[in-house]
Amino acid sequence: MDYWTLGTTLLALDWSIRLAALWWIPSRSVPAAARSWLLLVFFLPLLGLPLYLLVGQPWISRQRRRRQDQASAAIREGQLPQRALRWEPPPTGPAAETVPLVERMGDFMPVRGNAVELLDDYDGSIAALIADIDAARERVHLLYYLMFDDAVGAAVADALRRSAGRGVRCRVLLDAVGAKRGYRRFAAPLRAAGVDVHRMMPGGLRWRRSSRMDLRNHRKIAVIDDHVGYVGSQNLADAVFVPGHPNRELVARARGPIVSHMEAVFASDWYLETGETLEVSPLRPVHADDVAAQLLPSGPAYPFGNAGETVNSLIHLAQHRLVLTTPYFVPDDATMSALRIAALSGVDVQLILSATNNKRLLLLAQQSYYEELLEAGVRIALYQPHFMHAKHLSVDDSVALVSSINLDIRSFALNAEIGLLCYDAGVVARMHEIEADYLLHSEMLSLDQWRRRPSWRRSLEGLSRLADSFM
Repeated sequence: MDYWTLGTTLLALDWSIRLAALWWIPSRSVPAAARSWLLLVFFLPLLGLPLYLLVGQPWISRQRRRRQDQASAAIREGQLPQRALRWEPPPTGPAAETVPLVERMGDFMPVRGNAVELLDDYDGSIAALIADIDAARERVHLLYYLMFDDAVGAAVADALRRSAGRGVRCRVLLDAVGAKRGYRRFAAPLRAAGVDVHRMMPGGLRWRRSSRMDLRNHRKIAVIDDHVGYVGSQNLADAVFVPGHPNRELVARARGPIVSHMEAVFASDWYLETGETLEVSPLRPVHADDVAAQLLPSGPAYPFGNAGETVNSLIHLAQHRLVLTTPYFVPDDATMSALRIAALSGVDVQLILSATNNKRLLLLAQQSYYEELLEAGVRIALYQPHFMHAKHLSVDDSVALVSSINLDIRSFALNAEIGLLCYDAGVVARMHEIEADYLLHSEMLSLDQWRRRPSWRRSLEGLSRLADSFM
């Protein structure tokens, strides 16, 4: 083949890919993601289109979707014995609209009779979890995105071995990517001690039978006996597992009927990964604190974007005050619109972000949104002492959400996540105390100050923002 023929062939292939992408991608992606992918394909067609076909859509296998549908049906049926514990929200206010939305999307009704403790101390939260594992009599179920091969990972593994040695049934689910190092170190000795350990969404060639290869299970859940459950942002790792970025976290330690819902999510993921069905008792002791709580699971196996839809709804429902805390803020158009509308409507909107970040490209993309938010009246606080890894929000004085959910497209569309909604003034007041402590150690960003950043910085932020669908 001569050079002229080769060049003509490559040019025809180049433009064929561009035209195919223009026809294919917008019909299968949301507009923001489609713009990013089309930009990549038009600049690098021979790389962009194969990459899109590989990771451009949050697809999962039919088997996983079928198992999720089966798990959802079992979850709804399993709550029937709890009907007497169902909490009915007041006729007006944020909870009145949030409760049915979350129940229809995520399967769980709100239940009363819970005790919820917000754990803001990193080492204290790990110590409480290990103490509960050591006190277990029947079973320990752990589901975590990340378990590191460090002192905290070793301490949790030792506690699991001790419990298994007493005859406690211990099961552990770890994300295949996030917990890769911990799995390599601890899986074999844990299995030798009688602990069941499985990886979630494993990589390699197996992804083709499971899901798009970069989908992750980002949940953090622990359930011990019928006694206690944990949900939040904290992984099984030292606070400084990322050098230079010591984490600050928030975890909800819950007791009461809501614990059975946490265990149902664990059982659902166990079924998705292993095909094994676990029995989940809906009965848990009722506590005098009588906190009304509702579980919010989300992920690509659900028919709706549970996390994003709920967060955006809560933003719209805020009447007086809204505080959102997240380490990663790369919002979609719906979230940006909701924040602007809330602030322009007179709601006191406070966004608490980390001054430092362990993902450079993501930080630049995040900063590209600051000016637009500040112009609308959103207050932005940059937390200084640690890497703010906590993920939570509060609405007025009535709703608190503690979760594993980041305010970014990945958490909204690609990750399996978990959140705990508390419809309780006491829990919200405690969250307000934690938020106030964040603000004491934060720098408040002003619009004039931010507008003085150099033009080259603006350009980098804008370019990074174009990659929001890849983060």
